[in-house]
Parts: sequence; structure tokens; C-alpha cells
Amino acid sequence: MADPKGFLTTGREVAKTRPVGERVRDWNEVYVPGSLLPIISKQAGRCMDCGIPFCHNGCPLGNLIPEWNDFAYREDWSAAQERLHATNNFPEFTGRLCPAPCESACVLGINQPAVTIKNVEVSIIDKAWDGGDVKPQVPERLSGKTAAVIGSGPAGLAAAQQLTRAGHTVVVYERADRIGGLLRYGIPEFKMEKRHINRRIEQMRAEGTKFRTGIEIGRDLTSTDLRKRFDAVVIAAGATTARDLPVPGRELAGIHQAMEYLPLANKVVEGDFVTPPITAEGKHVVVIGGGDTGADCVGTAHRQGAASVTQLEIMPRPGEDRNANQPWPTFPMLYKVTSAHEEGGERVYSVSTTHFEGDEDGNVQFLHLIEVEFVAGKLTQKPGTERKIPAQLVTLAMGFTGTDVENGLVAQFGLDLDERGNIARDADFATNVDGVYVAGDAGRGQSLIVWAIAEGRSAARGVDRYLTGASSLPAPIRPTDRSLTV
Repeated sequence: MADPKGFLTTGREVAKTRPVGERVRDWNEVYVPGSLLPIISKQAGRCMDCGIPFCHNGCPLGNLIPEWNDFAYREDWSAAQERLHATNNFPEFTGRLCPAPCESACVLGINQPAVTIKNVEVSIIDKAWDGGDVKPQVPERLSGKTAAVIGSGPAGLAAAQQLTRAGHTVVVYERADRIGGLLRYGIPEFKMEKRHINRRIEQMRAEGTKFRTGIEIGRDLTSTDLRKRFDAVVIAAGATTARDLPVPGRELAGIHQAMEYLPLANKVVEGDFVTPPITAEGKHVVVIGGGDTGADCVGTAHRQGAASVTQLEIMPRPGEDRNANQPWPTFPMLYKVTSAHEEGGERVYSVSTTHFEGDEDGNVQFLHLIEVEFVAGKLTQKPGTERKIPAQLVTLAMGFTGTDVENGLVAQFGLDLDERGNIARDADFATNVDGVYVAGDAGRGQSLIVWAIAEGRSAARGVDRYLTGASSLPAPIRPTDRSLTV
């Protein structure tokens, strides 16, 4: 146990953010650089090293949280990063982007503020990078087997790194112009600077993983060609079919899916554009969808100089405390104020969009909405509550419904889909096609980054067993596992 009295004597303290007026003028991460290290050892000391560490089960990766908390408390950073990497290939990603279901499962969180597990995690890995402790792990010998990974998001990268370290020759195919998937183009720079991805890619290259960008499997390269070249294939292409809003006026200019809008802002930071083709500058912006992607649109609009930003959510505003039907240690739906919300804008709950109104040139100008409520368990419109709000740019951030079947990948491989429209797989993450596996959102559906990495690691074990008959790679989860997160 780190500090036997730490949870009694030390209060919860989280990372400090830069002033709003400063951070909305740039795309750097919102946190004050180096603000965690002075407090992180004491924060790690709040961990009680529970007899049954529910944080393990709350985390899909099964992170050894009490162990690396203890090392962080003692400032043994080298040992801490070894424990961290034992279960997680990319803790600098999860430490910045994960909603931390482990903290919801923290035993201390039953009646006190939970341990700042996420902050401890990111501090350990940042310290490891700064100290040169993160090195390539080149396999001692090659197996002579080859594997292709389709998609370079967290699931694909995790699968590729595990398979490379097992001695297989791995090639990652990415349809975008840069490696990273949603990490690269779906996550704004102010949440995670892309230098974190770049140095991981360099580590993976040094280990032997090969990357091919600008190639879409199913269009640029057929499944037949891929099967001829490789002994096994891992599909980690994500759940890229966005949920749409089929209401009158949807065809007006200025209404875009979030994943049409966000990547362009990231491309500006990458140097591809001076001004993005879709910008919020000087416009009244409406974001439809109250989740993390919606918050990313809000923060991006602030930095582009929007005249106003309004975020709409069809569900009621969540409470600030757990509901009775979401008891500890499950992951509760709570009212959350992200860094983007701290920067301004209005959040409106329990409303539904009825239609859009445009000008004579076909550009959206107003969004018409109506309040809704649950009546007998059904969402119902409230008569007399209709109104309209200005909307010159609308982003749809309502989630994703399944795998993209239009590009030919599913049909060419002959893959079965489950009842939710995701690629079906068995306990080893194998599809119905011999030698073809699936990991991440493509098989699970839209989910968290920790689930993606856990699935990538588990699928790699399945592939390794398929190629060699046995595997020493860890398998954090089974495809049906939901752990304590919902």
C-alpha cells in the first residue's frame, strides 16, 4: 500500500487547465504543462490497495492500477511504466482520452472522491517518455508469418504492435493520408496533441511494423489480393457509419456530420490548410448530440471564432450523483462539464430537431426544435414548446450505427454481420472467414478507446494462435465481455 493514511489525509486534486482566454486562441492541450508532477505522488498515495481492486474490473484492459499507484507514490517511475505497459500499449492515449471507468469503480469512490487514476496514468507515461524509458521492443526472432491490419486507430495499432512483438511481419493499411485513425482526425489537438501518436508510430516502425497510407481495402486493394499476400488479416476499420438526422431541410448547405467537420480542423494544425473548408468563424453554430464528439465540436467551434455555440441533447440532463439503477461500481451517466464546455456556449437538454430553415441560396439559417419528455417510457413531444434558434453551421454528433458496408470490404471478404450491423466474431475474435479476425468498433460497435485497445490485444492473441498453434500474448477480454462498463 502506498500511503496507509493517504485517502484520509489527502484530498483529490486534478490537473490544472490553462485560462480559457488563452487556450481558445491556440490548439495546444488545455492542461498546464508540468502541473501534475508536483501533486501526483500524493494523489497516487490515496490508493487504498484494496483486497478486491474493483478498478481492475472497471478497466477493460485490466490495468494493474494499485501496483503502479504504489510505484508512483514512491517515485519509482521506471517500475511504474513497466507495470503500466504490461496491460496497455498506449497509456498516453488512454490517459488523455478515456472517460476513466476505473475511477467510477474505485472503492474509495463509494463515499469520497475517487483516486485520480487517469492523471496518475498519464503522468507515469509522460515521465517515461521524457526519461527515455520507452524503447522499441524488437522481437528476438521472426516467425516467417505475415499479417495485415486494416485500420490504424487504437484497435489496429494495438493488434499490430502485439503481433509484431510476437515475431510476425505486420503491415498496417490506412485509407487516410496519415496513420492514427480517429486518434489522428477525430480527436481535436486540444485534447491530445498528435506528437503523442507520432512518437508511438516511430517506436512501432523501429520494432518492425510497416505502414501503408492512402489505401482503402475493398476499393484500392481487394480482399483477394490481401489474402494472397498475408497469412492472416485483422479488420480494425471502426464503426464509421454515422447516424443521420432525416428531417426536412437536411439537404441545406452548412449541415455536416461531425466527422466531416473535425478532421478538417486537425488538417489545419497539420499544415494542410490555412483555413478549413468548413469553419465556424463568425457563425452561429449548433451541435446536435451531447456526447464527447459533440463536446469536441463545441471546443473546435470556439477556437475557430464562432459567434455562438449551442449544443442540443434529446435526453434529459443527467444528474450529478449516481442514479439508483447505476450503483457503484458500474459506470454511471453523470452530468459532465468538459474543458470545451468551460469555454462557453449553451447546452440544451430534452429537445428534438423538427426541421431546418434556409435562405434563398440554400444555406441553413435556423434550426427548429421542440421540447420532449418521457411519457409512459416513451419520448414524446410537448405541444406548444416549438421554437427556432439561429444556425449557420450545424454538426451532427449522434454516434455511429455500424461498419461501413459501402466500400466493399464486408462483401468482398464474405463476412457475416451480427444483429447490430457489426462484423460477427467468435471467442478468439475470428470471423466466419478463415484467417480473418476483427477488433475494435468494427466488431463491437461504437465504444471507448480502452475497449478498442483491449480488443486489439485480444485479437492479436487469436491471430498468433492461428499462425503458430499457441500464443504467449495476453488476452484481456472476450468479445462478449462488458466488464463493469455499460
